[in-house]
Amino acid sequence: MDEEMTSLHTNGTWTLGKAPTGIRPIPVKWVYKIKRDSAGNIERYKARLVVKGFKQREGIDYQEVYAPVSKHTTLRTLLSIVAAQDLELQQLKVKTAFLNRELEEDIYMAQPPGYEEGGPNFVCHLKKA
Repeated sequence: MDEEMTSLHTNGTWTLGKAPTGIRPIPVKWVYKIKRDSAGNIERYKARLVVKGFKQREGIDYQEVYAPVSKHTTLRTLLSIVAAQDLELQQLKVKTAFLNRELEEDIYMAQPPGYEEGGPNFVCHLKKA
């Protein structure tokens, strides 16, 4: 969890401040996963901070949703080009790939459990998504 929090702070994901009047911050939770190597041995423990987006209501808390994803046909096409032209393909591991875009909207989330600062009225004002 410390590694995840360090990454979020380094990327300037949010600023901490008092919640504006009438604003209901989105709750958050930690999701844990055990990463294993090819032999099945525990390699490391991974923690991700996720917002409970299901608590939001369309038209009230948000207007539109956009989530870029790649299609399997795109991946297959890329791999076939690499194989046909005898190219080398390298894999890139990105820890916080989703934190690229500056937000235009004002979104407030609750502080991560175990990392509360400033008191109960303080929330995180998201800057990146």
